[in-house]
Amino acid sequence: MSMPSLMDRLDVAIRGALTMREKLPPALESSVLVLNRLYLAIHVVSAYRAFCLLSKNVAEVVDFEDGQFVSYDFASWQELSEYRARHFQQVDGDWVRTVKRTIQVPRIIRLLYYDRIPRTSVKFNRRNIFARDNNTCQYCGRRFPTSELSLDHVIPRSRGGESTWENVVCACLECNVRKGGRTPKEAGMTLIRKPEKPKRSPILAQKLTQAKYQSWKAFLSEAYWSVELK
Repeated sequence: MSMPSLMDRLDVAIRGALTMREKLPPALESSVLVLNRLYLAIHVVSAYRAFCLLSKNVAEVVDFEDGQFVSYDFASWQELSEYRARHFQQVDGDWVRTVKRTIQVPRIIRLLYYDRIPRTSVKFNRRNIFARDNNTCQYCGRRFPTSELSLDHVIPRSRGGESTWENVVCACLECNVRKGGRTPKEAGMTLIRKPEKPKRSPILAQKLTQAKYQSWKAFLSEAYWSVELK
């Protein structure tokens, strides 16, 4: 007899939610750290993707309990989730709930047959620049929503300035207009910090400020801080 599919296990109600909505339920959009077979952090995926890997029996859940990490296959994780839901209603975390089933979103999964370490680097893009600078204008020091921020070349491109981590910063629209095509010195402006290429994913660093992702730290040594988020 073949193993039931992911959607069979999570109940028909979830399948309906996924097909009727343009976006996944928030719990299934939360992030899950992926380890390779050797317990090295290699990637971050959505909870939905993590459940897909678990249902195919190519991954297991790694859960932090009483100061140690414990592994569960998908069936065991579902049983544990239902037990926690019945007896510990205040357990923190993201949950997928339907009429018939309740399953907790894991924070970490481990691939059972993959032992490579992909070569990754922090991508130079708008999202990572905003994350590196914490949505803060690097001239006036105020935070803004992304819709009110722009990117500024510290040394203007008209002066030979390049599009690099060391020469591009977040700037609010007012400061960007004020600076114009000049250098900060010419405009009488000062950067609040020197722009540098981050050693780790800025978005991953933001994730680690949230309590629910603290268990990731045990697997994120300096050598693996460049994990990219999808």
